[in-house]
Order: sequence, then C-alpha cells, then structure tokens
Amino acid sequence: MAGAGRGAYGVDGEFSRVSAGTQLTIVVLVWLGLVALTVTALARGWIVVAVLAGVVALGLLFAIATYAYTTRVGKFRVWSALLTGLRLDGDEELLDLGCGRGAVLLAAARLLPRGHATGIDRWQADQTGNCADATHRNARSEGVADRVRLFTGDIRRLPFDDHSFDVIVSSLVLHNIPDADGRRAALDEAVRVLRPGGRLLIADLAHTGDYLARLRHHGLTAGRRNLGPRMWWTGPWGPTHLVTATAGADRQSSPEPAPL
Repeated sequence: MAGAGRGAYGVDGEFSRVSAGTQLTIVVLVWLGLVALTVTALARGWIVVAVLAGVVALGLLFAIATYAYTTRVGKFRVWSALLTGLRLDGDEELLDLGCGRGAVLLAAARLLPRGHATGIDRWQADQTGNCADATHRNARSEGVADRVRLFTGDIRRLPFDDHSFDVIVSSLVLHNIPDADGRRAALDEAVRVLRPGGRLLIADLAHTGDYLARLRHHGLTAGRRNLGPRMWWTGPWGPTHLVTATAGADRQSSPEPAPL
C-alpha cells in the first residue's frame, strides 16, 4: 500500500456545496493572480509588495502540494505501516468506520486471507465520487472482493452485534459528525462491537483528545500521537493525530455509555 494501489480512491475534501473541480479552479486562479502580482510589483519596483505576494504564492503552492501528497500518497503509506504494525493473524474480523472508497478497508483486506474486512459509510461527499459502487469496483481491482463486506449506515447506530470485531479502524471520519454528542455516540458504538482484547485505531483532524478521554472512560487502554508530515493537510498547522485503544481481554460485556 505504498501508494493508491490498483483502485481509484479519489481526493479527500468537503465537496457537498462546492465541487472539487470548482475548488481547484479557484485555488489555481488565486495562485496565478499572486504570481502575476509578484511579477508586476517587481517590474515596478514595489519591493515590499513583491516580497509579500511572493511569500503568499509560495505558501499556497506548499499547501497545495502537501494536500495533494497526503490525499494521494501519504495516507496510504501511513496506514500501510499502521496495519502492518497490528501483526494480524489473517483470520480477524475488521470494521472500517466511514470506509469511503476503501483506501484503508482494502489495504486491511489484503492482510486478512481467512478473515473479513467490513466497511460502513453514508457515502457523503467528503471524497470525490464517494459511493458503494466505487468501493466494490476497487475491491475487485485489488483482488479482495471475496473478503470485503459493505454496509450503508450511520456509525452512531451500528447494525452489528456486540463484540463482533477484532479490529476497528477509522480514517478522517469522526470529525465530520457536527456535534460532540454524535461523536461520542459513534465511539460508544465502536466500543460496543469491539471484542475483548480487540484493538481500535482512529486517525482524525480534530477532537482526538475527546476521543482519547471517551475511550478511557470506557476502560480501554488508549493513547494518542501525531502521525507526522505524511498526513499533513496543507502543512504542519493541519496535522492528523492517531488514537489507539485496546479493550481488556477479560471484558465480558459492553460498558454502559455515560449520558450524552
């Protein structure tokens, strides 16, 4: 999973109101305008204006390049290392919360020749071309369709029995839930369907401190860390953090969620 593999995984972003093409056009036009202003200012001897416009143009170019790298290469490499680090036996049941077009889900499926990778999503416009059919096509392209199962649903109300999964993953999803109560509900559901001794990995752009506290509230052993430059969104000011948690091996029943 060094890159995007054989599937087509689109671009991450918020495209419900403004399409990806329109957003790209706006950014490119702004950058070209800054370059033109820099050149014009230099020609007229407006040194301060030229320096300021040039610095902003370079900063914008850096942000574009960093974003493109993360969404097309970096996140794949990070998740490859994370999944490999789990040292799976190959027969586990894994759940991807908000699986999208399958970047993480299908990488996990390749490590589960005797297990299953289950993905659930509402298929919203937080990726270009996000839909179940695209994920099915990617699963066939990656040669793992026989071990992948897809569901359309809300991660705040998972359609699975208690203790159904050995591993639960989620990449850049929970922050899309607009309210704190909803994010807590999604975490409560993840804990409910996680088996004793199961592991949970959540990568996200925001609220990860809250995720850490919630998982510890449920008695899981949990930690949090920065995933570094390969998952910067426009730069170091837009980092991704990973929350990892392990359920106790002697957990007999799902913990009762605290009041929301």
